[in-house]
Amino acid sequence: MSAQPDTMDLRMNGTDKKKLYTISAVHAGIYAGTLLFFTQSWYKDYPKSSFHTFNDIKEWQQMDKVGHAWGTYNTAKYSTAMWRWTGMQDKKAIMIGGISSLGYFTIIETMDAYSAEWGWSWGDMAANVTGIGLYSFQELAWNEQRIQYKFSAHRDHYGGELEKRADDLFGNSLPQRLLKDYNAQTYWWSANLASFSKNSRWPAWLNLAVGYGAKGMFGGFDNRGYDKQGNLVFDRRDIPRERQWYLSPDIDFTKIHTNKKGVRMALSFLNMLKMPAPALEFSNGKLRARALVF
Repeated sequence: MSAQPDTMDLRMNGTDKKKLYTISAVHAGIYAGTLLFFTQSWYKDYPKSSFHTFNDIKEWQQMDKVGHAWGTYNTAKYSTAMWRWTGMQDKKAIMIGGISSLGYFTIIETMDAYSAEWGWSWGDMAANVTGIGLYSFQELAWNEQRIQYKFSAHRDHYGGELEKRADDLFGNSLPQRLLKDYNAQTYWWSANLASFSKNSRWPAWLNLAVGYGAKGMFGGFDNRGYDKQGNLVFDRRDIPRERQWYLSPDIDFTKIHTNKKGVRMALSFLNMLKMPAPALEFSNGKLRARALVF
């Protein structure tokens, strides 16, 4: 009787080749599809150039950098989950999930390097590694994500010349604005309270989230814009560029128990997003309560 569990363990710990091929194809399809999306929504309106670097560490109050880290964190998380599904050894799945995430975002960075508007950014690459590191460290140390990396956004309407400037910078469709308008984005580090205190009475789903955002940005480095001839056509340096920090309750949807696989998968994807909730905001040297933050 004792031989049967050993045989089953070996089968479960071995990689299923059919699943491996399937997940490899899924990765290739997702990568190709999303890269096509970025090409159409981000790069198509800008001229190509030779490979070049660009120091953008001071751009957009670093909102783009925390966005890069969010992207690599979540890509590594779901890539690892797919490799685990093949039966791959856990540490190997985490490693390949991280490599898959880094490879994908390195391709995007290379596309930046050949666009005249941007360039290869070592700041972006550092942010990419940071996001993967946050995911991988937690998996290896705790075998769970006690700190989830989340995102929230809303559509801002600026009016007048600012709306035209926002259209030029960020696009005018809802998907473009959610993707590009850093003024309307917030990134969150959402910690599960019960995970850090196993004997506590905190609800398993309750998180406390620290958020970071910024506003007043109508240019990468400052609020000026130039035409193709280098003439100044937009100057709103009178608008302050402000960082915003938040403290807010949150929900860890993966802690909601259900026996339905489809529901569990939906809750897992929902966990990439921070739900609107009351928050304390610290910005411009002042602390204030907000009834609802998106």
